[in-house]
Amino acid sequence: MATTNGSSPVPQEKNLLEKVLSLFSNVNAGEGGTVALLFLNAFIMMGLYYILKPVREGLILSGFGAVIKSYSSAAQALLFVFVVPAYGAFAARVNRVWLLSGMTLFFISNLVLFVLAMGAGMNIGVVYYIWLGIFSFMVVSQFWAFANDVYSEEQGKRLFPVVGIGGSAGALVGAWLTASVFEQMSNAQLITLASVLLGIFALLIVWVNKRETLGSAGEAQKAEQPLSKEGGFALVLKNRYLLLIAFHVLLLNLVNTVGEFVLGSLFEQNAIEQIGAGDASRDARGEYIRTMYGEFFGWVNLVGLLVQSFLVSRFIKYLGVRRSLFIGPIMSLCTYGVSAVQPVLSIVRVMKIAENSNDYSTNNTVRQALFLPTSREVKYKAKAAIDTFFGRTGDAFQAAVVFIGTHLAFGIPAFAMVNVFFIGIWLAVVAAIGREHKQITEEA
Repeated sequence: MATTNGSSPVPQEKNLLEKVLSLFSNVNAGEGGTVALLFLNAFIMMGLYYILKPVREGLILSGFGAVIKSYSSAAQALLFVFVVPAYGAFAARVNRVWLLSGMTLFFISNLVLFVLAMGAGMNIGVVYYIWLGIFSFMVVSQFWAFANDVYSEEQGKRLFPVVGIGGSAGALVGAWLTASVFEQMSNAQLITLASVLLGIFALLIVWVNKRETLGSAGEAQKAEQPLSKEGGFALVLKNRYLLLIAFHVLLLNLVNTVGEFVLGSLFEQNAIEQIGAGDASRDARGEYIRTMYGEFFGWVNLVGLLVQSFLVSRFIKYLGVRRSLFIGPIMSLCTYGVSAVQPVLSIVRVMKIAENSNDYSTNNTVRQALFLPTSREVKYKAKAAIDTFFGRTGDAFQAAVVFIGTHLAFGIPAFAMVNVFFIGIWLAVVAAIGREHKQITEEA
């Protein structure tokens, strides 16, 4: 706020950047710089993920198949039992910028090891699949924890949709580049490119942290303080609101990954029909599947970007956080209701594009906003436990569904109807979260 001759403060005028960003949500004067940096950070984060993700699909499906892919998701949940406490112990010893930067540098070193292993001729499909699941959940979770820590609840509701546009745009560009411009690059080259982008991501975190702490004694003190020693799992288990969010994330991932199994099976069948089933054609099938997934992710992220840019801020403004939670399960109910009736690749693909694009836009932004009225320990530690362990526990349950379903010779319609059952439970959980959120915000 500016003053004139000692009089009362007069409002600052928005600069050009803030006026442009206000086309998508309400950005106040003075907020443009940080939200633009977080926008760019989200863009890079999701862009590099969508460079790495098609590599994962090609490696796992061509070398091991959709069933092993499903079981590999379950292994991630078991590993998070050890990863989350280790992360929490590290968080209790360092400030937030070292927490996020240190975690990012660790993942960069992992990417270097993958490139070396591929150069040695090792088949890294399963290991890389498990690693990417851990990487994506941890990096995305902690980026949004950082954004929750930087912004107040009122700011977060307004500015998270703008930051989310950066993520949606990055996902779109990353998927498009992988499917077109980078189509001739090897998997090792794509992984190397992603490691460079991840380094830029870490530098931007440092920049935002410095920008927000400069000139603000309170913010600087908060940023330098390590978190308490209480673990993420303990925080979740003793709080009904957090437990409900955990079940929400679990069910969301369970429903989505059962759908991914269906789509992956159809892609695998299509690749065999087009390329052949022999071992000699394994690499060609992998490239074919990678291209199909690149195109699929491209459409998902294009639709997601449009929803994120023009609808999400309106959903939150006019429906509120609580009512907006229902959009996800209702969209999934439509997806699997249709898939049960018309279980063919062209239709399932379109429905999954709609479901996933909503998940990556509306669902994601609203889910992050649920943590705005919580403590710092919850934002970093409990959120990490929820996003990682409970998210991957949903994948583990999906592996059990796939195991039972394949042994009972379920077809695609049967798997779709199983999802409809889970969506019914999901709707009940979302309603309970809404009641708890209302109580928390009214007491604040």
